[in-house]
Parts: sequence; C-alpha cells; structure tokens
Amino acid sequence: MANTPHGGLLKDILTRDEPIRHVLKEESLALDVITLSERQLCDLELIINGGFSPLEGFMNQKDYDSVVDTLRLADGTLFPIPVTLDVSKEDIDRLLLAKGKRVTLRDPRDDEALAIITIDDIYKPNHENEAIKVFGTNDPAHPSVTYLRTKVKEFYIGGKVSAIQKPTYFDYVPLRFTPAELRAHFKKLAWRKVVAFQTRNPMHRAHRELTVRAARQHQANVLIHPVVGLTKPGDIDHYTRVRVYKAIMAKYPNGMAHLALLPLAMRMAGPREAVWHAIIRKNYGATHFIVGRDHAGPGKNSQGKDFYGPYDAQELVSRYHDELQITMVPFQQMTYLPSTDQYMPADEVPSGVQTLDISGTELRRRLKTGAPIPDWFSYDAVVKTLRESYPSRLEQGFVIFLTGLYNSGKNVIARALQTVFNEQGGRSVSLLMGDSIGHALEPGHVFSREERHHHLQRIAFVASELARAGAAVIVASVAPHEAGRHAIRETVTRQAGPGGNFFLIHVATPIEYCEKTDRRGVYAQARKGVIKSFVGVDEDFEPPKDADLIADITRQTLPEIVHSIVLLLETTGLL
Repeated sequence: MANTPHGGLLKDILTRDEPIRHVLKEESLALDVITLSERQLCDLELIINGGFSPLEGFMNQKDYDSVVDTLRLADGTLFPIPVTLDVSKEDIDRLLLAKGKRVTLRDPRDDEALAIITIDDIYKPNHENEAIKVFGTNDPAHPSVTYLRTKVKEFYIGGKVSAIQKPTYFDYVPLRFTPAELRAHFKKLAWRKVVAFQTRNPMHRAHRELTVRAARQHQANVLIHPVVGLTKPGDIDHYTRVRVYKAIMAKYPNGMAHLALLPLAMRMAGPREAVWHAIIRKNYGATHFIVGRDHAGPGKNSQGKDFYGPYDAQELVSRYHDELQITMVPFQQMTYLPSTDQYMPADEVPSGVQTLDISGTELRRRLKTGAPIPDWFSYDAVVKTLRESYPSRLEQGFVIFLTGLYNSGKNVIARALQTVFNEQGGRSVSLLMGDSIGHALEPGHVFSREERHHHLQRIAFVASELARAGAAVIVASVAPHEAGRHAIRETVTRQAGPGGNFFLIHVATPIEYCEKTDRRGVYAQARKGVIKSFVGVDEDFEPPKDADLIADITRQTLPEIVHSIVLLLETTGLL
C-alpha cells in the first residue's frame, strides 16, 4: 500500500490528454468568468492535481452537508473539511449562474484560465453551523471563523471541474510536486516507507530531531511537506520559511529526507484538519504521518484557553486509522537536555532532569531585539535566514502619520522630523505630504469622502512599501475620518511586514489658530463657497480615538513636539 492514494481512488484531473485541455482552453474564452480568491485557488489546485482525491470538484450541497455533519462525503468516503466555491448574490445575478451552466475559473494573479466548472447546484449554507461543527466554535478569535464571517460570500456553487492547466509559479519551482510526481519520485528512489511532516512554521533543531527519530523508529525516509498556501494570519511568510527549510535539509543524514511544498489553504481546524492532512499526505505517497501536540491548532480562544485539547487531533486520526490507510506517528513536544546535549520527547524525560526550551514568543522577541539565539535551539544558517527577513527593531522601518486640520502645523512638524531622522542616519527617510500626492488642492474642486479614502489608500500603499524596505516614512495628511485612518494603519501593519510599525500623531491645533494664520487664504475661500467640502468649514474633522501622541503648536514649541515623537520611537526600540 506504499503508494496507493486515499481509498485507492486518486483523481488526478491533470492527466487528461493535452488535446482535450486545448479544446477546454478554447471553450473557456467564450464562457463567463469567476476569478478565484487566494483560498479558492489553493483548493482548485489540489482538486485538479489529486491532492484532494477523491474530490473531482467543489462540493455540492449533498456532499457539503454530509461533510459538515459526519466528516464524510455523501457516498460515505471519509473527508472531514468542506471544500467549497463561494459566490455572492451579485455574482449569481450578473453571470446568470444556474444548474448546468459552465463557467471558467481564472487565476487571480495572471488571469489565466485554470479550469471549467459545470454547476451542479447553488445553495446558501449556514455559516454559523459550519463554524460550530467544523471548527468546534463560533468564536471570532478562531481565524477561520473570522474568515467565514468577513471573507466568504453567502452562496456556494458545487460541481465537477475540468482542468485546463496548473497555476503557474515562479518561486521554488523544483520543490513543487503534484501527488503523481512525488509518488513517482519515491518509487524511483525505492522509498517504500515515507514519514510526512506537516509544518507552517520555520524548523529548528527540535523539529529535525523529531523527524529523524520518527524515521529511525519506522525504518523510513522523511518527507518535509510544508504548507505554502494560506496559513494563520501573522505567520512568517513562505519565502522566508522555505529558505529555512532548504537550510535545514543539509542537517539530515545523506539521503534520508526530501523537501516538497504543499499549496494548501489551511483552516486551522485542529482534529478535523489532522485527518484532512493525513488524507492529503496519503495521496502524495506517504505511508506514515507525524501528528504532534495540538496539531493545526489556531492558539487560544477569546477566554484565553486553547481551542482544542493537546491530543484531540491524535485521538481523531487514530479513530479513522483503518480507513486512512496511513500510519500515524504521534509525538509530544521535544525538549532539550543540556546535560547530554540532545532532544527528547517531553514525556520521556526522567524526573528531575534539567530541560531548556524557547517559546515562539521568546524567539520573536530575540529576533526583534537582536538578542542571541543559542545553537542548541537552532542552526546558524536558520538564524541567519530569519534575521535577514526579520531584522531587529533598530533596522526596521516605520511610519509616522501626522493628521490634523489644514495649517495645523503638521507639515512643518513633518519637515522637522525629516531633518532629525536624516541627521541620525541609519535609515533612508521619505516624506509624503498629503496635498502633493494625487490631487492638488484646487479652488472649486469637490473632494468627496470616497475620493479622500482612495487618496489615503494610495498614500498607505506607498508608505507600507517604503517601510517594508526599512525606511523611516513621515506622512502628513488631513485624513479627517476615523475609518480612513484605521484603513491606513491596517494597510501598513499588514503589508509592511517587520516594517509595519505605525504611529498616529494628532496635531490638534485649534481651528481658530489654523484659520487666523492661514496666509494662503484657503479658509476664506472655503467660507465663501469657492472651495467646497473643506474640512473644518463645511465638513467635520473626526478626532482620532487611537492617537499615539497628541500635539498642539499653540501649546508646545516645534522642538518640543519633535522631541516627544523621537522619545516615542526610542521607547519602542526603533531609535
């Protein structure tokens, strides 16, 4: 059974003849289009390459309901996670979606046609029921519950797909294998037993010891099979992780291990996800699968407790052992014994023996501060890779966002900060003035709320890219609305990676002073109606509720304000 797929029913839709795929591609040009989301793209790839065997498409209502309630497809086959294609009511009306219609599924990155779906049915799921039964909770602290609430559309369409081509990748191409390719690789190497290791995090010495121990216990080889699709928000990016995996492969005994990437969109569903992972690894040719403590758990719930028990996943995989036809290798957390310079499962450590561990939180702290990471915990090549992608605070970029009324002094403060940062050195410094980006302030031009929002999003994008590259970015913009400022903060913290350090400074100079010292006469033009929708005159400025600092040039000198901002950066370790 070494290379028999899940249930012996592998459906690798990509193996169809090339002429048929050419005909399908021609047909796809005349069909209506659904552009996939990132998660849908991952799901489609694993449907068409056989990773989700026996699925041949996105689940119809009969399969979906059965999976949610029983962990089985309607025909009784074990499959614990719903794989669905969500669409909105607007999509249904715009595309006239109906049973029997064929629709092209396109890659969101390059608009390439990947497959054609023949609609079997359209149905409206109960997202709350799905959350409670699949994830065991409706708590928004669970990332997949939040995804269901905020990203998944209200209707699902089910139906088989006809594959045209795989998604195109330009990163780590030699490490991307379909299930058929990986099974053929194992056969070529005469690997009869393969222990698969699932991970979405960087690997360190404990992981290497765990996998080597598992391989030797079962006289098998090791498949390091990390997820490079959607993982938990806040996880380390896959580029950094894959560089870490490549570095650690050199630490395995020669010929023991193989690295391959899995384009899976994780659901962080704990026990159900562990069963799903076992099915997927069986399809990829593994005979054994490591299930560790709190496998695929998302962390803690809103009450500060783990969503799943530490060994719930192992228990559920064990329950379905005969059907899965893959041997589970259960493991506890590995811990370091300084007396013998070795790692050992925590439950095997003799009483009274000293152990050492570094938590994920502590590791992130050491990376941020530049504190040393001991060689007993990780390898030099791994630490070097992580430090390159996650520099210490003194090397990270940041964004100072000054908001306030026109002529409040925010522009003068911004220029003074630029001078101070240039004097200190160590980073490039960029100054983005709101009025000089996009539309200039023109008499008679009406700036709608929507225009301001789009304008701020352009500024946020530029600022986040500069901060990602390690720059000190100073932005000065009126930004009168709370929602717009919140969107800017979210964009910077999400897109700038380690440089996503965002500080909102409210320059709260009273409007009377702003208007009194307005040498350009802009306020006067606004009061005469020459300039419309002017903030402070005929449109309100919403004071920030989450400002990191409040300044007022009528109460503080310019040097005092600049110094208070510098102190704010110093207390957070950025200067």
